[in-house]
Amino acid sequence: MSMYRKLLSTFVAVGLAACSPANSPPAAAPAPREAHPALWKLSDADTTIWLFGTIHVLPAGYKWRHTTIDKAVAESDGLVIEAILDRKEPAKAFALLNKLGVSPGLPPLVERVPQDKRAALTALMEKSTLPKPFLDSLETWAGGLMLMPVLLGDLGLKGGKGVEEVLEEDFKAAGKPIEGLETAELQLRVLDGMSEDAQRQFLVAMVDDKDEKLDFNKMLAAWARGDEKAISKSFDKDIRISPELREALLVQRNARWADWLQARLNKPGTIFVAVGAGHLAGEESVLRMLKAKGLKVERVE
Repeated sequence: MSMYRKLLSTFVAVGLAACSPANSPPAAAPAPREAHPALWKLSDADTTIWLFGTIHVLPAGYKWRHTTIDKAVAESDGLVIEAILDRKEPAKAFALLNKLGVSPGLPPLVERVPQDKRAALTALMEKSTLPKPFLDSLETWAGGLMLMPVLLGDLGLKGGKGVEEVLEEDFKAAGKPIEGLETAELQLRVLDGMSEDAQRQFLVAMVDDKDEKLDFNKMLAAWARGDEKAISKSFDKDIRISPELREALLVQRNARWADWLQARLNKPGTIFVAVGAGHLAGEESVLRMLKAKGLKVERVE
């Protein structure tokens, strides 16, 4: 899975809410697989912030809840995730996408990729449940986003629950508050603000990743064993393809979150912060930015 899709998995819930892969039957439940993802602690005298790296769309059958994570969840006063999405009302997500992602006078979506990629993009569009005129009306970033559920279906991810979704259910059941570091609209505005060249690079990557399943499985395995270096390597693989996309979706967001976490230390209590694993690994990660501020971050799992 290319860096584009790894980073854009943050936003995939919007696309999943609006459409789903055609003719994609639910997969049989696999045998449970053990996972030991990484957990960190940022703290001072009266505040504890648990930092947990997640997989936004996780295949069914992973057993990732263990004693250390369960204890951190139980003692936390609230949950913080990247953004709160209303999964029960997909019309809201669809309306937001229409608000930001539809523009008049655009060329057909297939004409926004090079000639040798058009047959693959056409096949991807035909697998979608969405009509071609609608996809053609979308800005390039939005068209790519709306096709992502098809790719996820091809990876066997339909029907799996993301880590955040499981955590949200736990905190809701306990009557504890849940907040987002961003809003869904802010996330989509990040994409909307990118240059057309960067958007088209993403669309090309949607149809040009021959090793997609292998790369995804490597990334998933790295997350499951809590391997920071392997997670970072997975995300860094395509850095030279679109520095603009990386800067917008990873670096700038990490910097904002690091500032938020530093300020949150001024408020007593314990919270559980769950964000995509790629944001907590590598040279430009939230963890490195926190350490650059002189804050101590300790790995506990």
